[in-house]
Amino acid sequence: MSKIYNPKMSRRESLKRIGTMATVVMVGGVPVACDPVEPETSTASPTPTGGHWPGLELEAITGPTYGTDPIMTSPEAPWPLTLTDVQRDLAAVLSDMICPADERGPAATDVGVPDVIDEWMSAPYSRQQSDRVQIINGLQWLDDEAELRFGSNFVAATEEQRIAIIEDIAYRAQYDVPEFELPARFFSRMRSLVFGAYFTTPEGIEDVGYVGNVAIAGEYPGPTSEAMEHIREVAESLNLPPITEYVNQ
Repeated sequence: MSKIYNPKMSRRESLKRIGTMATVVMVGGVPVACDPVEPETSTASPTPTGGHWPGLELEAITGPTYGTDPIMTSPEAPWPLTLTDVQRDLAAVLSDMICPADERGPAATDVGVPDVIDEWMSAPYSRQQSDRVQIINGLQWLDDEAELRFGSNFVAATEEQRIAIIEDIAYRAQYDVPEFELPARFFSRMRSLVFGAYFTTPEGIEDVGYVGNVAIAGEYPGPTSEAMEHIREVAESLNLPPITEYVNQ
C-alpha cells in the first residue's frame, strides 16, 4: 500500500517546532482539555478483543544533539528521522482524528503535525526516547486491534471502525481497565503531542488567541487572574515555592 502522508515542512522547520513544543508539552502547557475522564456511551464498538500490548523493544537512538547553542539556520539536521512510512501514515490518520479541521483552523496533517511528531520521536533525548517507545508500541497496538476486530489495519479501516477502537482508549477512566490501560496511556500522550505540535504552528497560535511581539500602550496590566492561577498550578507541580514569593520580590 502506497503511503498516504507526505511531509509538509523542511527539517529546519520541524526542528524549530520541537524546540517550542518541548516547553508546551513537557511543562504541561498544552492549551486544551486533553484528557476527558469518563467515556461517552457508544454502540459502535464490537466486543473488545481482550488485553494485548506489542511490547516492542526499540534500540536506543544515540548520536549528536543540538548542543548548548544550536545553529537553527543550518539545513543539516543533527539526527535522522526514524518513523517508517507505515508509522507516519498511522500517526497522520490518528492526528486528524484528534485534531480535525473545523471553523477555527485546519486539520493536524494540513499544518505538518506528523512531521513534528516524527522529529520529536527521533531526537536522542531521554524524554523523546521514552515517548518513542510508548508511541510506536501504541501505533502497533492500533494496527493489531483493527486486525483482530475488523480484519484490517487501522489506516485501511473505515472511519466508524477507527472511532470504535479509539472510543475504548480515549478516556482516563480506561486507565483502570486492565486490557486498555497501556493503550489509553498511549492515546493520552499522543493527544498531548498532537496538540503540542499543532499549537507551535502559526495556525495553532492564532487558534489559541496568542498575541506576541505587540507593544502595549500605557501601563502594563500584568497577567490575568486565570494566567496567575495556571502559573501557581505549574509551580506547585514542580515543587517550586509559592508564586507569591516571586511576585513580592
